[in-house]
Amino acid sequence: MNTYQLIDLSLQRFSPKEVAQALGVDPKTVRRWQTRETEPKPYIADAIRQRLLPFGEPPSGEGKFRFIDLFAGIGGIRTAFEKQGGRCVFTSEWDPYAVKTYRANFHDGEGHVFASDITKVDERDIPDHDVLLAGFPCQPFSIAGVSKKNALGRPHGFADKTQGTLFFDVARIIAEKKPRAFLLENVKNLVSHDKGRTFSTIIDVLQNELGYHVHHRVINGKHFGPQHRERIIIVGFREEVPFTWDDLELPDFGISPRMGAVLHRQDGTEPDDSPYINGAKGKVLEKYTLSDKLWEYLQNYAAKHRDKGNGFGFGLVTKESTCRTLSARYYKDGSEILISQGAKKNPRRLTPRECARLMGFDDNFRIPVSDTRAYKQFGNSVVVPVISEVARIMVPHLLSDTSSEPAKPAKKKAKA
Repeated sequence: MNTYQLIDLSLQRFSPKEVAQALGVDPKTVRRWQTRETEPKPYIADAIRQRLLPFGEPPSGEGKFRFIDLFAGIGGIRTAFEKQGGRCVFTSEWDPYAVKTYRANFHDGEGHVFASDITKVDERDIPDHDVLLAGFPCQPFSIAGVSKKNALGRPHGFADKTQGTLFFDVARIIAEKKPRAFLLENVKNLVSHDKGRTFSTIIDVLQNELGYHVHHRVINGKHFGPQHRERIIIVGFREEVPFTWDDLELPDFGISPRMGAVLHRQDGTEPDDSPYINGAKGKVLEKYTLSDKLWEYLQNYAAKHRDKGNGFGFGLVTKESTCRTLSARYYKDGSEILISQGAKKNPRRLTPRECARLMGFDDNFRIPVSDTRAYKQFGNSVVVPVISEVARIMVPHLLSDTSSEPAKPAKKKAKA
């Protein structure tokens, strides 16, 4: 790409002001480049590649398999399957700030389609694919009753059971496109939601209505990092294959990394990450240290509930610790994961870069949004190494010589 093309590409992802800030120029200069009124200096091309666009070159060729990325967030699931040689051909994500982070980190590639609201996309318009990936939100399922508009033409099968939930959109796409496999991810509580009826409905739809061979397992991210984070992973194959969870390689909790592996080193050995650290030793910026007022409030709140016999309170950790689950509410006060800075200094929040590391993203992962947005995004993300390990044992079954005929209902219980 020439420099003008790189400018146009960066402006598809960022505003003229954001591009200008990254390149150290005035927004008016960026607009003049965009309209070809002036010619950018030679160094601008390299600066755009280094500061604004995803690393590497856009994908070429078909890849080992094709997949779609639904409810994509910031792309944690995509990261895992791209590393296995897959080619993403379709993405959907409605949150504009998550889209901003996603586009800053992934090349779309030729033919890739990006949709905002999957509920408004006709399933017939989605590209053919081998694998459907979805970290779908869990909304309440209403099994009993139908709306008045369906009184005379009641839908059947999964449409009757899940209409009005976002899982319905996953199911209708699987029904139309019949991918070889899917991977769905959700919170552990999905299993027990509504006394288990929600999860039972999901499995029934995937297995008996759509005809897939379904496997599910709760996996704790603590196997791969210093965070207790349990999530349900549901895997399905159109054809019966010898997939087994026994093939997972989950490191023992006793040897998994501790918080020191994700924290800024603050000893001068870490490359400068200016939004979060500065100085010769790369000290974490003071803005991440709790104010006296907030720290006093959190201590008093914890003491009040401790006196009542409750377990509510802040989570204070050191380099040798593991931490609680990072949540999307972390931006509010950071109370679930506070980093000790010794007896003479208030604890601090994690920086967004430390949150990225906690979720398994490498340091090349761009964070182009505010701290508040970043905390929400990482709190909603998957633990990338968990998905990577599941992808590792799934992909060989995708590449095997299986029938291209539509799946037939598999009338048997899901394999735990």
